[in-house]
Amino acid sequence: MTKFLSTFLLVLAFSLSSPGQSAFAPFSRDYYHLIERYEIRRGSLSSTIYTGFKPFRRDHIAQYFAEMDQDSSSFSTADAFNMDYLKKDSWEFTTRVAPKSERKFLGGLYTTPADFFHYRDSIFDVHLNPVLYFHGGIENGESDRRFRNTRGLEMRGSIDRKIGFYTYLSTTDLVFPTWVKSYAQANGAVPGEGFWKRYGNNGYSYFSATGHVTFQATEHVGFQLGHDRNFVGEGFRSMILSDFSNPYFFLKINTKIWKLNFTNLWGQMTADIDFDRGFPTDGRYPQKWFSHHRLSANLGKRVNVGIFESVMANTFDINYLNPLIFYRWVEHQLGTPDKVMLGTDVKWNLVDGMQIYGQFALDEFVFNEFFGKTGKNSSRNKHGIQLGYKYIDVVGIPNLDLQLEYSQARPFTFQEKFDYQSFTNYRTPLTHPLGANFREAVGILRYQPIPRLNVQALFFYQHYGKDPDEEANFGGDVLKNRTSTSTGLFGNVIGQGVAHNVAMGTLQATYMVRHNLFFDLGFTQRNLSVEGVDTREQNQYLQGAIRLNISRYDYHY
Repeated sequence: MTKFLSTFLLVLAFSLSSPGQSAFAPFSRDYYHLIERYEIRRGSLSSTIYTGFKPFRRDHIAQYFAEMDQDSSSFSTADAFNMDYLKKDSWEFTTRVAPKSERKFLGGLYTTPADFFHYRDSIFDVHLNPVLYFHGGIENGESDRRFRNTRGLEMRGSIDRKIGFYTYLSTTDLVFPTWVKSYAQANGAVPGEGFWKRYGNNGYSYFSATGHVTFQATEHVGFQLGHDRNFVGEGFRSMILSDFSNPYFFLKINTKIWKLNFTNLWGQMTADIDFDRGFPTDGRYPQKWFSHHRLSANLGKRVNVGIFESVMANTFDINYLNPLIFYRWVEHQLGTPDKVMLGTDVKWNLVDGMQIYGQFALDEFVFNEFFGKTGKNSSRNKHGIQLGYKYIDVVGIPNLDLQLEYSQARPFTFQEKFDYQSFTNYRTPLTHPLGANFREAVGILRYQPIPRLNVQALFFYQHYGKDPDEEANFGGDVLKNRTSTSTGLFGNVIGQGVAHNVAMGTLQATYMVRHNLFFDLGFTQRNLSVEGVDTREQNQYLQGAIRLNISRYDYHY
């Protein structure tokens, strides 16, 4: 690890004469949809932003929308508002003169629409904002109130226009809806946060922190070092790497040359903590090491194809620092049992306004067992698949966007037979919230009838298998050892074990009161049934929230 950081600091020293750099914009599905929809709307791939690996740099976002100004004559009123909002949100990269707020606060505060406070000269640039999230909800049949109370601070900026930085700190007290609480209890961790403490009888309390520094080593090579999440793909979910687990320490190198974008990611993650899934224990938690590289290429103006390889190891090995090596070869040469996955992702802008995307993640494959006549559905043929479709401005209605997505993972995918090598971080999956042994269909309809109002209808259906007890393993719980199975080698099908079916729908309206100050109102209906058992659960959840400089919390799992 010392060599790992020494290499980083050496490159940092050489970067002081390099091109400018910026922080990354925090990943939010609503925010990033506003960015990605315009590439689909135009039909041609962007040479500035590669949407397959998130988050994006703020200067790249600003550069992309500066290029979009040439199409401004075809924008609706809501489009023009979105463009103005995104440019103001990263105004330091769009204009030499700061945009003026219509209303200032105490003279020196909110002099720009996006910043509570900012200072900018030739050396130092800093933007400071408070973070607030006050959420309340009513769930049928439950007397306890559901709420979220988050208070925090975020700061971004740059030094000498060469080194960018970002930090986010907040503290949260909350009581989850019933199904989210059940997920947290089953895993022993709050999704997206990891460590937690009790809050009252039914609540959780946790402290959140993310942050990173960035710099551009050369015109084409950029570095990022920090604690945060990453997301690979174009979908609502990811079968490769998602933002569902809590933040982790990582180093990321991105190389962009011609139509190629090559990303290397090395991370230190929290291994499968040995406690009774009820409460974190004292003492240092075991660590594991994650390495990932992905090469994507624009094939023409409408197709992008990416190939990736990931490895999870229980000990740090310097061999995985080679950014150009084939990880499977390294694994064989070292004689290690490290878990390696590989696969591909693709997006194709069929016509202006339509996109097809997909992912394939391969865990293990035995040719004779897949194509042979001796048996079918081998437990050693493990993979995850995703296929999606996006339609911007549906049937010509401005700002009405549709997204359809199907995902599945075969039993035992992402599990491993050796300790600390499953594709998890702090007891939560690194990919889909369900882990493996599932099928899921998602439909999302987004509509922006007026500039400040966004309405979203989301529906999903899930079919997945759970284990009847802690000792059983039917392939859904990615924390369990894949050699301790409750099935034979063949005959393994998705949904095996205790089959569950979930249908869930949410109608959500969000109104932007002022820049990054939102009012949310939503209703969720969730139905759960268990096959072969007279078990049915119905949850209705009415919720409202006021939030400032923070994305909307996602209860869709």
